[in-house]
Amino acid sequence: DEPELAEAVCENAKRYSRLFADAVHELLPQYKEREVTRKDVLDVYIEHRLLLEQRGRDAGDTRDPQNQYPPELLRRFELYFKAPSTAKARVIRDVKADSIGKLVTVRGIVTRVTEVKPMMVVATYSCDQCGAETYQPIQSPTFMPLIMCPSRECQTNRSGGRLYLQSRGSKFVKFQELKMQEHTDQVPVGHLPRSLSVAVHGENTRLAQPGDHVSVTGVFLPLLKSGFRQMAQGLLSETYLEAHRIVKMNKSEEDEAGAGELTEEELRQITEEDFYDKLASSIAPEIYGHEDVKKALLLLLVGGVDRSPHGMKIRGNINICLMGDPGVAKSQLLSYIDRLAPRSQYTTGRGSSGVGLTAAVLRDPLTGELALEGGALVLADRGVCCIDEFDKMLEADRTAIHEVMEQQSISIAKAGVLATLNARCAILAAANPAYGRYNPKRSLEHNIQLPAALLSRFDLLWLIQDRPDRDNDLRGAVGLSWGRRELWGQARGHGACVGAVGLSWGRWEPWGSCGGHGACMGAVGPGTGLWGLRGSRGAELGKVGAVGPGTRPWGLHGSCGAR
Repeated sequence: DEPELAEAVCENAKRYSRLFADAVHELLPQYKEREVTRKDVLDVYIEHRLLLEQRGRDAGDTRDPQNQYPPELLRRFELYFKAPSTAKARVIRDVKADSIGKLVTVRGIVTRVTEVKPMMVVATYSCDQCGAETYQPIQSPTFMPLIMCPSRECQTNRSGGRLYLQSRGSKFVKFQELKMQEHTDQVPVGHLPRSLSVAVHGENTRLAQPGDHVSVTGVFLPLLKSGFRQMAQGLLSETYLEAHRIVKMNKSEEDEAGAGELTEEELRQITEEDFYDKLASSIAPEIYGHEDVKKALLLLLVGGVDRSPHGMKIRGNINICLMGDPGVAKSQLLSYIDRLAPRSQYTTGRGSSGVGLTAAVLRDPLTGELALEGGALVLADRGVCCIDEFDKMLEADRTAIHEVMEQQSISIAKAGVLATLNARCAILAAANPAYGRYNPKRSLEHNIQLPAALLSRFDLLWLIQDRPDRDNDLRGAVGLSWGRRELWGQARGHGACVGAVGLSWGRWEPWGSCGGHGACMGAVGPGTGLWGLRGSRGAELGKVGAVGPGTRPWGLHGSCGAR
């Protein structure tokens, strides 16, 4: 109802959070002694302090302003802001300096989670001379403790009382730090994924684990240091996000957020009978053939439903291994699936270790405690993990994914850290035979040379061979040339389209299509006369003589000078 107030809160969320907290604290009813409520240690502590102060103070006297309890110490509620419904989530790299102090919503994947630790929000000190208590609200992650007593008695007597921190009377809240990273589909080509630190307080802790896709709403703030550390840092400052709301994004919500509305033409195509074949053929259309492999990859992208009959879990994801000779487009298929899947991770066998695939235990630089950081399989939770050069992996690293492929989880027991992370992903691996190429004279076991425990976890194992076949190679050359016809034959939109070149068959089979203003060239074979085809706009009919070994064919001259 108040759009101007909502906009002002989003523009200066840190200040309005304090104002709203003070207003709510004033509106709440006062505590009554007869009401039976659950009291914690801090409630009993404050109640006793108030009674002692009331008994020792004369009637009509006011309290010492230094001993006034701060509102942060008396509050028993947490105030968080929620982003407007019209606000859209941002990419981490779009959150820049102009967003400092504003309420922003960021989407990403959690890569690191620290342990929950108590964080001091109100520090309580007691003087060793007068016994007065002093309170210091803490508004930032770093603060400078008080040393000298500011009470009226110590100032009058000039006794120079020193303050000592009383942890019993201080107020602590739960604190946890998260580290978010961009999704793979949000990272531009050739760039590294950006990350963002998230500070979580109170009831928002323990809501996310490594590998979870979350949407975090919070205030973007600079991390200011104190003392010589700020002087050494100079004018630069690190930034973090003070979380107000954390929402886990499941697969359907993420797909709906990234997809637009379907048109009438798309809805009509969905209802057609051969829709399954069309979807399969749309996967890597520039790669000729492999129809059955593409159908299997389509099923891998769609996935299945986990079932638990009689308490036994049956995974719904499909694990596929592409085993074949070099040059059969295995890596191209993996790269296309990595770009097509909304949640995916791409890695290679030689460049990955067992820890990099599963999870690592690292020491957090902020708290000094051990923290879990998820690997490629954890980051690909509810998605696809593509592993190229699977046969080049070390045996010790390869056995680390056995649990993931069947149980869909990762168990960690390192340096006193015991945890179980979700890795509900489908694995798509590509490998070469043991001897580089498939040897038909050897058995299948000698060519593959993968452990039986690993092969049993793959639902589909495709063996793709590059067999010498004239007709199949010709169709592959035609399909490859048709996919690249725009790159070969066009010169400023007026040129010649070059067809397939058969170097050993001596065929004259013109197949390319003419451009708007030019000529089409057919297949070239040794000892075969090549005749140009007339273009659609008066291309000149040229003749090229026989092409033999070591000779150089002449190009066609179209109507616009294409050569």
